[in-house]
Order: sequence, then C-alpha cells, then structure tokens
Amino acid sequence: MSPAPVPASSRLAQLTRKPDRALGSRAQLDALLDSQLVATLATVLDGQPWVVPMLYGRDGDDILLHGSSGAGALRQVAAGSPAALCVVALDGLVVAESTFHSSANYRSAVIRGCLEEVGGQTKSDVLQRISDKIIPGRNAEVRPSTRKEESATMGLRLRITDENWIMKHRDGEPGEPEGPLDVWCGVVPLALAAGAPIAAPWSIGPVPPSVHAFIAARPAP
Repeated sequence: MSPAPVPASSRLAQLTRKPDRALGSRAQLDALLDSQLVATLATVLDGQPWVVPMLYGRDGDDILLHGSSGAGALRQVAAGSPAALCVVALDGLVVAESTFHSSANYRSAVIRGCLEEVGGQTKSDVLQRISDKIIPGRNAEVRPSTRKEESATMGLRLRITDENWIMKHRDGEPGEPEGPLDVWCGVVPLALAAGAPIAAPWSIGPVPPSVHAFIAARPAP
C-alpha cells in the first residue's frame, strides 16, 4: 500500500509571487518531467536540511529513483519521511536593459510527498524502468544486474497526485523598457543537448543503437 501524500498547505500549493506564471496542466508537468534527466530530492535529516541531485524517470503516475542502499538519508526517505522533488529546465537567458530586469526562461516543478521503497521483483522492474527512461533500449544491450548489485541499490517511487505538485514557467522576450535604449536586449536560447559519444578505452564494438537514439533525440546545436 502506497503512503498517503503529504497534505499541501495553501502556501505551498499556490504561487504568491507572479501567479500568472503558474502552469496547471498534468500534460505540461509530464512533458517537463520527460524532457529532463536530473532532479533534486530534499528532506530533513536529524533536524538539518538535506538535498541531493538524482537521475530519475517518470513511469505513468510514478517518479522512479534509485540510489545506494547504504545512504542514510535515502533510508529515512524510504521509511516515510516527507520529501520534495524539484525539476528545472532552463530554456534561455533573458538579457534586458539592466541586470535588475534580466531574467531567465524556464519551466520548473516541485512534487511533494512520501516516497515508497520497492523490493523483490518489483524492485528489479523499477530499476529496469529507470534505465529505460534514461537511455531507452540500453537494457537489452547489456547483461542483467546481479543479485549483489541489486541488493546494493535502493529503488524508490514518488506518486504524482492531483494535489501534490506545483509548476511555474517564464517564456518570451524581456519586458519593453519605458525610455530610450542604448544596449542590446534579447534572449539567448538554451537546451539540453548531447555531444558525440566518447568510447572508454576498454569498450568493444560500435556505438550501440540506444546511444545513437539518445543523441538523435537531443542533438547539439
């Protein structure tokens, strides 16, 4: 049975500054989550804030994570401590007539709740799905994980519900200045891109289809 989501207070569930930047569509949330590879997971450990970047993959209503089974903070999160996961896509730098008015184009989301640790065959399936979400097709190209490797790895999932996430964004040009202008203003687009693969010294064979497909989906400018 999955842990109940952490109730969201009105302060955490709504944007108090620039509420016009809120995005509320689940499709928009899914698109952001599927476009990125890294999220930051935050909780409180022994009364102190704790945050770590983690690779993740979305599988339907679940955000799947994995880490070392020896990590104390992850064990606490797996035991039911409330946590927050943040994903950010930086789409461009907004260069305005002053540093005060300069900004960024971005999409960001925070999902709050209690993570669930998975075990047994479900854990194996979760670890396989995380890999497949990051580099689709790679599972079929490599050997399966050993029992020892899986025992050293913790599988976690965070359920997305209607109430436990918030999303915001900015896009477009800088705001038009009120007076005359004597400097360049505009937007510098940014994107997550993949470069040419670099083989390890012990690598055997050509670059596999999964890596080619990953690069093709994120071409360098």
